[in-house]
Amino acid sequence: MIEAFIFDMDGVIIDSEPMHFDVDIRVMEYYGHPITQEKLEDYVGMTNPELWKSIREEFGMSQTVEEIIEYQLGHKIEVLRGAEMEPIEGIRELLAELKKGGIPRAIASSSPPVFIEAVLEKFGLRDEIQVVVSGEEVPKGKPAPDVYLRAAELLGVNPARCAVLEDARHGVAAAKAAGMHCIGFVNPNSGNQDLSQADLIVNSVGDIRLEDLRKVEEK
Repeated sequence: MIEAFIFDMDGVIIDSEPMHFDVDIRVMEYYGHPITQEKLEDYVGMTNPELWKSIREEFGMSQTVEEIIEYQLGHKIEVLRGAEMEPIEGIRELLAELKKGGIPRAIASSSPPVFIEAVLEKFGLRDEIQVVVSGEEVPKGKPAPDVYLRAAELLGVNPARCAVLEDARHGVAAAKAAGMHCIGFVNPNSGNQDLSQADLIVNSVGDIRLEDLRKVEEK
């Protein structure tokens, strides 16, 4: 049986990719460099520093990565706190089922620590998660496996006994590189994501049951 369950956050716990796309498009407009959502979809699952380093170089922006992130993150948290939204449908039920089954839960997200905590606070989920790791707290972000390996380490569980829920290509690659079982969640709002490396693909978080974890383990 799977001994721990690790969630990505954006596009999995919270349907935040539309918000990320909107804020990041406005940030680029503010700095005089229009960008499309289709282009931003290529960066879904990456950490903020990695994302803005790539975009800054590609668009020849004069601002530093730190300046861009300070402006972007301030706006993003403001939008989050003012938004009327709930976790993605099925998340509360899945958390409850995992808790009932005695399976510890973690979040391993590319988002900054302050944004992860803001999301957990907004939805009242902090007590439901035992371990939180940001991709900014490990040497390399997704698609490198570092963030998932760190989560497994903090949970005290062998990576091979962990299941991951991901909605992005980079995240699925990270989970598989960590040697973990991966469930791919098809979230249309996360853009055109290739989840083919996942062991199991679902169209609804509500479809995931403990029995699915046994199926994933058998693969």
